[in-house]
Amino acid sequence: MNYKDSFIEFMAKSGVLTFGEFVTKSGRHSPYFINTGNYRTGGQIAALGGFYADCIEANMESGNISRDVTVLFGPAYKGIPLAVSAAAALAGRGADINYCFNRKEAKDHGEGGGMVGYNPASGDKVLIIEDVITAGTAVRECLPLFNRIGGVKIEALIVSVDRMEKGAGDRTAIDELFEDYGIRTCPIVTVSDIMSRLHNRPVDGVVYIDDLMKQKMETYMREYCAAP
Repeated sequence: MNYKDSFIEFMAKSGVLTFGEFVTKSGRHSPYFINTGNYRTGGQIAALGGFYADCIEANMESGNISRDVTVLFGPAYKGIPLAVSAAAALAGRGADINYCFNRKEAKDHGEGGGMVGYNPASGDKVLIIEDVITAGTAVRECLPLFNRIGGVKIEALIVSVDRMEKGAGDRTAIDELFEDYGIRTCPIVTVSDIMSRLHNRPVDGVVYIDDLMKQKMETYMREYCAAP
């Protein structure tokens, strides 16, 4: 089993990939939801970091992202454990890369500042580590942090799942981020990968996507995704 299929099953068994009726951050009513806040154990977060490391290494190997990335950045709050676990996993494989995350409110005592961990500087190449991309809102909110530094390149956005949805217009959120800011998005898996892997294929005896759920997901994708 490849790392993508393993990751899909891992999300389902961890209660992170769920199916039902949900409202996303962008206000859309969705039949499925990915909530990385449901990872609860040390074993889960260690495994999750390994999947992010798999994705980063695969995209370095294919040339999608540079091999000389210097920083992993996790947007507060959900991105924090993702960046930390990914950095730890990569270090275990011989790639010791800096990590940092932002404060929701800049510290006004001690050393001050808006970052925790490594302080990005001119010349750094940054990977933003996030959970899911729907409309790209969270990424846009953190870009001013790096614009104020100057000389920092956002090499790519690494996410667990690409929901393949449109952003503000008819383009996908991924296309908007690339066309507006030059930021490439590299997902561990897409929603199409999830449907392909789980449709009528049980995981530990549970069928997460039966014919009815697949129909609901396809209906949602026809409305909100750039392509079914």
